[in-house]
Amino acid sequence: MEKLNLHDPVFAAYAVAASLMILKAVAMSWLTVVRMTQAKGGYRSPEDLRKTPLNPEPNSRQLEPDDRVERIRRIQQNDLENLPFFLAAGLLFVLTGPSLVVAQWLFYGYAATRFAHFAAYLSAQTHDVRAALWTPGSLIIVYMSGRVLLAALGV
Repeated sequence: MEKLNLHDPVFAAYAVAASLMILKAVAMSWLTVVRMTQAKGGYRSPEDLRKTPLNPEPNSRQLEPDDRVERIRRIQQNDLENLPFFLAAGLLFVLTGPSLVVAQWLFYGYAATRFAHFAAYLSAQTHDVRAALWTPGSLIIVYMSGRVLLAALGV
């Protein structure tokens, strides 16, 4: 497993992109909390209506969906649907021994598409715009997975 250490520049590039994607996904949970605090609503659980220092005046309307909160939840759901494939495909791709330049383009290109997709989703761009930003990242995963499959089959 000599390829899986941070002294290997290809693995290091993967580690940077993977870490950025993990941090982005985790940040969505924090952003959800910030949005719920700002909206004083968008809660999902009945117990969230208990009087607490952070919710001194609870009311039943706080359980109604709030678009600003739900938007962040949709962004996070999209991350949870896509990032695991990148994390797995990217790690396996490292094992194929790609050139550093190709690996960097793929790993950082994927990260860039996810950040751009986030910005588009956050700013309420149309599905067409979001899909145009999502597609290159998806194709990167397909390409890496295909390369892994061919390498594993000895082709």
